[in-house]
Amino acid sequence: MSESAPSADYDRYSRQTRFAGIGEAGQRRLAQARVAIVGCGALGSAQAELLARAGVGFLRLIDRDFVEWSNLQRQPLYDEKDAKASLPKAVAAATRLRAINSTIEIDPAVADLTPATASDLLADVHLILDGTDNFETRYLINDFALSRAIPWIYGAAVGSYGLKMPILPGETCCLRCLLPDPPTGAQQTCETAGVLGPVTSTIAALQAADALMILTGHTDRLARRLTVVDVWSGEIVQTPQPPANPDCPACGRRKFSYLNGERRAPIALCGRNAVQIYGRERQLNLKELAARMETLGTVKVNEFALRAQIEAYDITVFPDGRAILKGTTDVGLARSLYARYIGS
Repeated sequence: MSESAPSADYDRYSRQTRFAGIGEAGQRRLAQARVAIVGCGALGSAQAELLARAGVGFLRLIDRDFVEWSNLQRQPLYDEKDAKASLPKAVAAATRLRAINSTIEIDPAVADLTPATASDLLADVHLILDGTDNFETRYLINDFALSRAIPWIYGAAVGSYGLKMPILPGETCCLRCLLPDPPTGAQQTCETAGVLGPVTSTIAALQAADALMILTGHTDRLARRLTVVDVWSGEIVQTPQPPANPDCPACGRRKFSYLNGERRAPIALCGRNAVQIYGRERQLNLKELAARMETLGTVKVNEFALRAQIEAYDITVFPDGRAILKGTTDVGLARSLYARYIGS
């Protein structure tokens, strides 16, 4: 190749660098950027693919769950092989993204975001993207982002409806300015109301566009709005973000109750007819556990997780002792099953 010939990276990003809002300087900033994506479901997997293709230099993929057949309708990074193998979403996503762009660093974290893990998972990034499915985890992200002055982008989708909002600590309102407490009463979930792939892709694309603007240094151009989209009715509504509330418990009074553990995420998983259980802090030998459980039902195991179908329950166990028990929302029953099959 002659010295004047363009490099592979130049060619890869040429259509992006020709866009005036990014250019070559912006592309260099993207290459140095570090982003955490919390949740690798429909929103997170689409966000991750868009940012990997855009050349964001480091992506940490945080997810506690595994690929299921019901994910394939709307989660673009996964295929049937991943569902058959019950691969952790973070691992399956990382494999796919490395095939898409081998020049960037992908860091899969098969983990649950909690007050104890937040610093390890989020402290070294420049931006956090929300791909979660519950308000308690979002409030934890909000607390951590405010405490470290890290921007983050809120997003959610259910049915045909979705929304997104960028949050810049010290510049915009935060999530708890709008919603001081989680919504009460029965809420729509993907399990009860379904969800369309086009709305998750739309919201993820809007979040990724905000991310590119933030990472290339154009926060002054960022639309400080709550954007609501309904792909079935065709409605798009944008509402200016209100100013930060000085009485907000998080950004106003800087009381980070989700980060300091005063308030905790629920143990029942949103819309999943499932309960997540934390065993005592220990490392499990999954192969040994599989050998003990294989007389009780169907058991599959790999280096990432053990999955067992025992009676009416689908039990997934991770090496750190965490387990997801599907088939009940009764926390007491889930703890009993955990003790019976895995140990207290």
